[in-house]
This record gives sequence, C-alpha cells and structure tokens, in this order.
Amino acid sequence: MGCQAWAISGGEPMLRPDFAEIFDYITRKSVSYSLNTNGTLITPEIARLLTRKGNKMVALYGATAEVHDQVTRNPGSFEATMRGFTYLKEAGAGFTVQIIPMAANYHQYTKMLALAESLSPRYRVGSSWLFLSACRSDARNLEIMHQRLAPAVVLALDDANPAAELMDTSSCTEMTLKDPSCGIVEGHDRLFASCIAARRDFHIDPYGQMSFCCFIKDPALRFDLRKGSFRQAWDEFIPALADKVRGGREYTENCGSCALRHDCHWCAVYGYLEHGRFSAKVDYLCQVATEARRIKEDWKLTHVRYYQIAGITIQVAADFSFKEDTFAPKFNKFRVEGPGEDTISLRLCSPVPPLSEIRLGQEVYRHAPWAIYRQSNSWAYQVISPDDSDSELHGLAIFQGDHGRGNIYRPSKIYEKGNLESLTTFPSDQILLARVFPDRQGCYLHASGIIIDGKGLLFVGHSEAGKSTMLKMLREHGEILCDDRIILRRWPDGFRIHGTWSHGELPDVSPAGAPLRAMMFLEKADANQLIPITNKVELLGQTLSFVIRPLTTADWWEKILALADKITNEVPAYRLRFDKSGGVVDLLKQL
Repeated sequence: MGCQAWAISGGEPMLRPDFAEIFDYITRKSVSYSLNTNGTLITPEIARLLTRKGNKMVALYGATAEVHDQVTRNPGSFEATMRGFTYLKEAGAGFTVQIIPMAANYHQYTKMLALAESLSPRYRVGSSWLFLSACRSDARNLEIMHQRLAPAVVLALDDANPAAELMDTSSCTEMTLKDPSCGIVEGHDRLFASCIAARRDFHIDPYGQMSFCCFIKDPALRFDLRKGSFRQAWDEFIPALADKVRGGREYTENCGSCALRHDCHWCAVYGYLEHGRFSAKVDYLCQVATEARRIKEDWKLTHVRYYQIAGITIQVAADFSFKEDTFAPKFNKFRVEGPGEDTISLRLCSPVPPLSEIRLGQEVYRHAPWAIYRQSNSWAYQVISPDDSDSELHGLAIFQGDHGRGNIYRPSKIYEKGNLESLTTFPSDQILLARVFPDRQGCYLHASGIIIDGKGLLFVGHSEAGKSTMLKMLREHGEILCDDRIILRRWPDGFRIHGTWSHGELPDVSPAGAPLRAMMFLEKADANQLIPITNKVELLGQTLSFVIRPLTTADWWEKILALADKITNEVPAYRLRFDKSGGVVDLLKQL
C-alpha cells in the first residue's frame, strides 16, 4: 500500500533468528529506515548488512560495565555492546549512540556523553522519562517508578526548548517524549479520534498485532494480522476505533480541563499504562507539566522579544539569552510587550548545521551573498562567499512558504558581538519584509518619510537621490520615520506610510505611521518645483522601479502589480525638483 519508511525496534529486534531476512527485505523495498538496538547481538555479518543507509541507534545504559550491566540485569552486556560498536565501525556502518538516562545511571551522565562522543560523531538522549508496563505487575512498575528522574532533570534532558514550541518545530517520535500536541483532545472526550484522523503511521508487534500507535497495548485496540489483511486493519479496523475510547467524567474533570494541558505530555496511552484506564491522569506528568510551565514563563522573559512594524508584530525567539545590546538601540522604539493581531515568528539558532544534515530543495538563485532554494512549502537562504573556494556555511535562513515563520542559523559569534542591525541578523531585513508585506497590501520602498501635521510625505529615490538631504531640511517641522526604507501599506481607510529601522545617513527612525498625503519622486535641480504626475503609465513604472524586490516569483509580482495599480489611482504623486537652499520646505508646507 505504499509504505516507504520503517522503524525497527523492540525489545531487541535482533533476538529474532530471522532478523537479517526481515531487515534485508525492508531495506530493499523502502526509501528509509531506522533501527533501535542494544548492540549486543551485532555480528560482523549483521554489521555489513547495516552499512545500508539509514538511522541506526544503539542504546547505552552506562559509562562503565558495572552501571550498564546493573541496568540491563545482564552481566557482560556492556562488553557485548562495545563489541557491537567495534563491528559497526569496522564495517563502516554509521550509527547514533542513544543514551538512556534513569536514576541508576544519571550520576554517570557526563561520562556517558563523553563515551558516546568517542564512539560516534552522532549521539542523542533517548526517552528522558519512563512510562509503566502494561503487564500490570505492581513489583515491576514500582521498580520503574524508582528509576524516574526529577521533573527538572527530565525537561533538561529532553531539551525542552520553548523556542521549538513557539516555532512549531517539535515532533512526536517513538523514542522521545511525545510532543504536547500529541494526544490533545479539543472540545470532546473521544481520546483517539484526532490521532486516528491524522494517522500516517502504524505499529505491528512481534505477535502480528497491529494498531495506530506503538504505545497501544489494549488487545481490543489491536488487529490480528494472522486473521485478516493489512488493508482491513488500515481501512476498516483502525478508523472504527475513533469513537471506541471515551474519556468520560474522569477525563473531562482532570486532564480535559487542566490549565496545564498544553504544557503536558499526557496521552491516553500513558493513562492506560499507568493505571489501566485511558482516561486516568498521570501524577508524574502533572509534576513535569508544572515545571515546564515555570521554565517556559522564566524563559520567555530572557529569550523572547516582540517588535512591531507597520502593523506586523515580529516575535523573535532565541536559543540564547538576550542582552540589552543584542540588537542596536534603534530597535527599542519598535519593541512591544507581546504578540499582536498579525504576528510572524523568527527563531535565532546556533550553530549553523552542516549542509549534509539539511534538505535545502531546488536551487533557484545563486549570486553572492545568497544562494536560494525552494521546496514545496519553504524557502532556504544560504549565505555564500563571492570566493568560490570558500565552502563554509556562513549562515542559513529557512522560512515557511509565506515567510510567516523562519529559523535563522548563524555562528554564535554573530549573536555575541551585539548591536545587530537587523532582526534576521543579515545586513538588512529585506528578505523578510519585502516578502511579507505584499500579502498585506504593502510594499517596502527605497524612500524616506516624515509626518508633518499628522500627514505623511513620502520621498522616493535610489541612493544619492537626496532622501536624507530632504529630511535634514524638514527635521524641525515634523517626525522623521526613516531616511532610506519606508513601508507603504493600504489600509481600509487608504494608504499610510510607516517608519522602519533600516536607516541610511540619518539615525532618526520611528515606528509611527500616518495617512499618505503625497508621494514625491526626487530630482536634484537648481530650483524648487512640484510637478504633478498625471500619466498613470509613467507613475506605475516609476513606482515599480523603487519597490525593493526579494527573489521575485509570479505570485509576488501579481500582488505588487495589483498594489501598484491602486497606488497610481489613489495616491497624489509628483516629481519634486529641489535645491539645497531650504526653499522646498515652504513648498511642501503649502502642499
């Protein structure tokens, strides 16, 4: 039926005598696979088989044989795992070391990290908290509970970075804490309806029982593939489960109405494993959620800032703590307390990931300093050197298709130097602003602007046209918005101009906006003269020539052309010829 990716796990999958046969079949028939193993049963023959490209994760339960074997209850398992690592290296099969932290080995956590780094360039932390066993053995589950780590430790190990939540980049995988969105039930008590509706995965256990989630242990929710077909399970059995499990009063009065629900990793499967009831809350997860909320609120104070420009709020979340001088002082004027009605999001990340770990998509542009790539719903901007021999990745920005969300990857030294001149950390923010405003009937212009008596005057021109000179002469008569970049945006009551932080010669900037009285195209001359532009075709061409263009696409042009047509029909426009005598001030006051 088209399955292209497989996750092979256990228990220990290599306990099966037919493991090699299964692995060979799956990897020949699919696009990708992942494998979880403890490594003890890897032989030279299996290691050679594992050279097939895929994600191999080998578990590590301690940094020494004493601790490792105490956890596994299997004397000699540490030595066997190390031997498995050796076979993989000798065969050239790349692998990821997966550290499994718990109370019995956490005192060795630093040493486990060091050992993992010595074994492979790739390592990760596995499940940072332990769910109970569906066998319902009180003795076994009591042992598991004793191995659980403190909530603060769980969140630290799970790298519970609130930036990931703000940017909606976290994911739900088999071997990590479930994403907070996994298991969320909105407005009803059908506990698995949303999971089943959005399902892309299935799980088959060693006995041929299939369901929609690897954590489902209730026999009533698993389909016996020895008595029916996969297609029956996928098309009929699993969809029929959507209404089968209801939370009832226990759910609605507890997890279903809890204020911490979106900070909690609770899922109905964990309620079942903990108490034998899908609707039951898990006290341990309540503690983790309470700690997560506290961390999130503290984190937001130091890692998130908001800036507003022309009606758009830009949320900037960083993996590091902001300092007073992280951004240049000019941004203080644009800073606001929180999100607005129209908010876009940036996340500042470090370090820059290796190119081998990134899917950039199809290259559509290359000219230093940018190489630009496109996938179906994302754009990637790679900072490149004009020197072709320089292969270093100096920076990377990945935006969703509408540029409403973006991750910025830069070397830490960029952030540390402070006084950044743009929120995206690049020379300017035009790759963002020139993209997002056409969707909002706006454009980013080569222009300077000022508000005089509540009305906006817009002076349009390229470098050396006199944009800064004009504002110097008008400085005493109004509020300068910016001398180099202005946003022109059409609102329900007409066109308004808005200040930006992208200034030129004059440091004066303002987040203010005002109704646009006139748009003037600058021409240096020996006298001051204001000449109306009545030719609509001429005005259209003039306007378009001063719009700042990102990588232009057909949809961008369509929006800009529609906006420019409205500008030519609704905005008074002039050619402004001026000298440096200051006489132009009286001319503009009359206007």
